[in-house]
Amino acid sequence: MIGDGENGRLLSTVLVGPAGERRRARKGRRRAAARLSTENRKERQAKGRVRWEAERAEKRTTRYLPASGESGAATLRTPGRFRLPRHQDTSATLAGAYPFLAEGGLGSQGVFVGQDLYSGASFVYDPWVLYSRGVITAPNIVLAGIVGSGKSSLAKSLYTRSIPFGRRVYVPGDPKGEHTAVAKAVGGQSIILGHGMSNRLNPLDEGYRPSGLSEAEWASQVTSRRRDLIGALAETVLDRGLTPLEHTAVDIALVDAVRTADVPILPMVVERILAPNTIDDADGRLTEDGRMLGHALRRLVAGDLQGLFDGPSTVRFDPSLPMVSLDLSRVAENSTLVAVLMTCSSAWMESALLDPNGGQRWVVYDEAWRLMSHPALLRRMDAQWRLARHYGISNMLIFHKLTDLDNVGDQGSAMRALASSLLANAETRIIYRQEADQLGSTGTALGLTGTEQALLPGLGTGQGLWRIKDRSFVVQHQLHPAELALFDTTSRMTDGVR
Repeated sequence: MIGDGENGRLLSTVLVGPAGERRRARKGRRRAAARLSTENRKERQAKGRVRWEAERAEKRTTRYLPASGESGAATLRTPGRFRLPRHQDTSATLAGAYPFLAEGGLGSQGVFVGQDLYSGASFVYDPWVLYSRGVITAPNIVLAGIVGSGKSSLAKSLYTRSIPFGRRVYVPGDPKGEHTAVAKAVGGQSIILGHGMSNRLNPLDEGYRPSGLSEAEWASQVTSRRRDLIGALAETVLDRGLTPLEHTAVDIALVDAVRTADVPILPMVVERILAPNTIDDADGRLTEDGRMLGHALRRLVAGDLQGLFDGPSTVRFDPSLPMVSLDLSRVAENSTLVAVLMTCSSAWMESALLDPNGGQRWVVYDEAWRLMSHPALLRRMDAQWRLARHYGISNMLIFHKLTDLDNVGDQGSAMRALASSLLANAETRIIYRQEADQLGSTGTALGLTGTEQALLPGLGTGQGLWRIKDRSFVVQHQLHPAELALFDTTSRMTDGVR
């Protein structure tokens, strides 16, 4: 206890003195902290006032647009917000109105086709223009669509509208005769062949001579083409490739026939294959080696295929015309004869394609599924597709459906590979309406997306999905009334119907 005595007072001093000093120290620190806080606050206030004064001075010197806008050339510039009433709609509608979803198109250079159904703009196409601009690297086209979808009218529009631009058109085989009227209308030529007609084709004609060839070069080219053509005709009739012995028989017979006539005809070659010159066949082995070959070719001059190749030509292939078509409608029921005629016309056409001054040309293969079933003809088509840029041509292959390729050769065969390569060498794929059960095979063959495949069953007449390299368009083909009458392929179904 703290008493009144000296000891008590001393004890009080010992207990209370240090506590008081600590309290005084704490109060001093609080006062110092309050003083520093006050000084900091006054400093911030001073800086804020200086900043406010600067902003106030800047506002006084800043010139603002009037609320009603400026007059004269600066009229309608206002500082206020641009306000529109709120609009509500579905995402499908608003997606179509969004400006950046519209395809820019292929430009304005080319042949008018119709209307782009997504952007509403005109759609034009020209494989030569697109190639020169670097949009495509292969000018070939694949066109597929079921019967009645309008694919034939599109093909005819593309090539006829190109003629005023200096392009020419070759149709090396027209099984239905659809292009005959078009060829006549544009000032071209349609070569019509069939049993009972007076027209004849000599496969051994010299054909069109390209410019710039010397006599020796031309003679060598004619000999080579005649040899290849006879071999291709024999392969088509035999439905197999020739053996080395049979190639020798062809060479010897052709040389002997040319020795007796400047322009030999096929019966001369057949006769010399079946009965060679005794000098060339002293031991009779050449006759035996060419016996099957000779009898196969004999079908073209004395058998069921006679009447078309057994004499001098009565018609000639004129590549200077705007359009040349080979009408096979009168022999369409005989697939072998169609293939033989196509082989001959392709050989003549190749000589014209080799002309460096021939210009740019369309080569149209209609009803392609029938033509591709013959190996010799398929190989010629493949060569022309691969050399399209060198020749300056655009090949157009027309199908009903892509599963037609399944009928070309066996799975994994060389013929199937050649047929598939035609698709690979075409960067323009035009697909008209397809049945629902064809969507998978079509999408796989042409590399279509799921969205593109879903469009195909609902396409109307004349509407097609254009896949040009990695870009897609949905286009409505538009026809002039004169074209509609000329291109019509339904007259037999509609005549007399009320």
